[in-house]
Amino acid sequence: MEEQTLTLTSEAEREREPEKDEAMSDSDDSDSEDEAQEKIQMESLQTELAANPSNYDAHLQYINILRKTGDIDRLTKAREAMSEIFPLSPPTWQQWIKDELSLNTASRPEAFSRVLKLYERGVFDYLSVSLWCDYLDFVQEFDPMVHQCSPTGISKSRDIFETALTAAGLHVAQGSKIWEAYRQYEQAVLLTIDESDAQAKEKQVQHIRSLFHRQLSIPLADMNSTLIAYKTWEVEQGNFNDASIDLIDCYPHVASAYQKAVEMYNARIHLEEQISIQHISDSERLQQYMSTGTPARIQVLYERAITDFPLSPDLWLDYTRYLDKTLKVGKIVSNVYSRATKNCPWVGELWVRYMLSLERGHASEKDLAEIFEKSLQYTFSTVDEYLELFLTRVDGLRRRMTFTKGENPLEYKIIRETFQRASDYLSPYMKNTNGLLHIHAYWAHLETKLGNDITAARGVWENFLKTCGSMLEAWTGYITMEVELGHINEARSIYKRCYSKRFSGTGSEDICNSWLRFEREFGKLEDFDHALQKVTPRLDELRVFRLQQESKSVEEMENSNPRSNVGDKRKVRSDIADEQSPAKRKKDASGKLKKPPKDNTYQVQNSSQLTKVEGTNQKNNKSDDNRSEQQLTRGKHRAYSDQCTAFISNLHPTANDEHIRDFFSDIGGIVAIRILHDKFTGKSRGLAYVDFLDDEHLVAAVAKNKNTLLGKKLSIARSDPKRGGKETLDPKNAEHAHANNHSDKKGLVSKETDDTFMRDAQDGKFSSRKPGSGNMQFKGKNTFAVPRNVRPLGYTANKPKAEEGGETPKSNEEFRKMFIG
Repeated sequence: MEEQTLTLTSEAEREREPEKDEAMSDSDDSDSEDEAQEKIQMESLQTELAANPSNYDAHLQYINILRKTGDIDRLTKAREAMSEIFPLSPPTWQQWIKDELSLNTASRPEAFSRVLKLYERGVFDYLSVSLWCDYLDFVQEFDPMVHQCSPTGISKSRDIFETALTAAGLHVAQGSKIWEAYRQYEQAVLLTIDESDAQAKEKQVQHIRSLFHRQLSIPLADMNSTLIAYKTWEVEQGNFNDASIDLIDCYPHVASAYQKAVEMYNARIHLEEQISIQHISDSERLQQYMSTGTPARIQVLYERAITDFPLSPDLWLDYTRYLDKTLKVGKIVSNVYSRATKNCPWVGELWVRYMLSLERGHASEKDLAEIFEKSLQYTFSTVDEYLELFLTRVDGLRRRMTFTKGENPLEYKIIRETFQRASDYLSPYMKNTNGLLHIHAYWAHLETKLGNDITAARGVWENFLKTCGSMLEAWTGYITMEVELGHINEARSIYKRCYSKRFSGTGSEDICNSWLRFEREFGKLEDFDHALQKVTPRLDELRVFRLQQESKSVEEMENSNPRSNVGDKRKVRSDIADEQSPAKRKKDASGKLKKPPKDNTYQVQNSSQLTKVEGTNQKNNKSDDNRSEQQLTRGKHRAYSDQCTAFISNLHPTANDEHIRDFFSDIGGIVAIRILHDKFTGKSRGLAYVDFLDDEHLVAAVAKNKNTLLGKKLSIARSDPKRGGKETLDPKNAEHAHANNHSDKKGLVSKETDDTFMRDAQDGKFSSRKPGSGNMQFKGKNTFAVPRNVRPLGYTANKPKAEEGGETPKSNEEFRKMFIG
């Protein structure tokens, strides 16, 4: 029977063997497929990391695959490569240390030293009470001297515990874990002391008591349990009869400190509860960390916030700013900056402040150069951040060369090389900008002051002019350097090179006037006459060009707006100008009331909208005259004309409609804003017209004359086309002149804009026009020394001719006799 059973069993096993072989074969095939897939994925990740080492997720995936394969060497290298670029999270460090402990016996000196360094690096990256506790347990277990409680081991262990308390002992929620671990270790040391050594034993008891007192003075979670543990321990030492004794009876100072700590904890407990809630938003959780207190407590709160929000640039900026304000210098500040730049390397301001912090701490030139070079490896959001980085580096080099005395003085060539790198790097991105001008002006200045090489300084300006010669500031900066050095002839030669160039806005006129002012202050009379001879035709040419461009821009604006009708606008302006008040209309020369126009319709064009103000149709019936007068008066107050227009000059080149509107926001009543732009460059000419609803708003606007907008004092005046008398432009003549200069352009220029611009141009001593003349004539007479509001004796322009039989104007002598006699 047994033989039969064995036979059946053997047969059954033989039948199942193919099934087992088939299952094992399937498993092997599956494993081989997984391995092949992992290999492909690993190669893909290697390629990705070689092209983009800053890919955080690719690093983590690569490490996880290597852990599965068990390739220890490649795994260690992968972790080291990631740690070089990024700070690792506490769980990542714990995983790394766990793998190291599983592969090696920590009792071996080389293995112990390697794991100890991993713990030291781990607690540096982020604040983690859990990682600190693992670190302390590891030292107590595997460090022979600490484990045996030798004097050297006790001292070493206490140093690590105190470091842990400094880093995490004020952690409100978890700090008590480190305090408890510290007390347990000290109690273990107490048990190793011989009973006969009463002095050593008492000293150790006092040390434990001091730890209790320190902890009870700190606001931590579960403080009541700590108080009970302390009383129980004192009972064991024979100092208290029972644990219910009031602490104030034995240690009043400890009781007072404990009470303050409880109050501080109660004030913060609701914030700690909010932090522990998982469903609140990140911004709300981050707000719960913000609190007040001692610098040490605030620093721990920042560290806790950074552990939860390591990629928040604003948080790092706030934290480092706080440390710069409170600590200013020290290893703690530089360590925080090091971590900040590893977490948010794309923030240029962090690198700039990192370099300044190192300089405050008297770091070596090697360390500063290393941080500077490292910062240039990252991509910032704006080119201005690179500019600030280069300037900060040069500032530091200049200070070290100027104020630092030592055996190895800094050579100026390092500054020159840094400037050259900045110019090569920034020029393609910052052409014709003030930032690039700043760095070259700074460079030229240091070439003369530190390098003592005027030829090199001139070379800096000449190279800058090759790429940014259209910037007026570049030429004036070059000239200023020569003037400051007393090189008058060289400055004059630069004026001769640039006075005929075309600059944006009013730059062409400014450089001409600057040359005249330069010759007046530094040159001989012959030099001034020569400059005047060169500049005068250039200024005349610019004035004509400005007027032509103004006419062209107005024409293009009107042609581009089909709703605008030049003829109707002129008619409406004429109607508005001819309006009189109801009282005056009743006393007309004919004794009859003048009827208002039937349609008092006109349009006001703004930069963003077209507002139409319509009057009411007037009836011819006498019974409706009063109502017609009231309606006309209302329409008149709502209308605007050139009499309600302000002419603004000396605008900043970057000023736009919104800047002007904000400037007059306290006045209001703005209807339209027209900023004049250069035809070729499209940049602002620094001139504008602003239309207001009524004269009251205009008067208030003119009262703001000489006020500052964007750093420039504005010149604001009333724009009044009637003010010119016989000098008012004739539309027909203006059309004829425009046709002569632009034969390919058709249509008439608006009389409104043309007249207004010409009046304001005359006020600014730009030009004058003889009555009845068909063409504009520009006078070259120099009037810079005559005050604008003072008319010289004998001035007759714009004066009405005396009617026949009228009184002859009196002479100065006759006026004198009238008042004296």
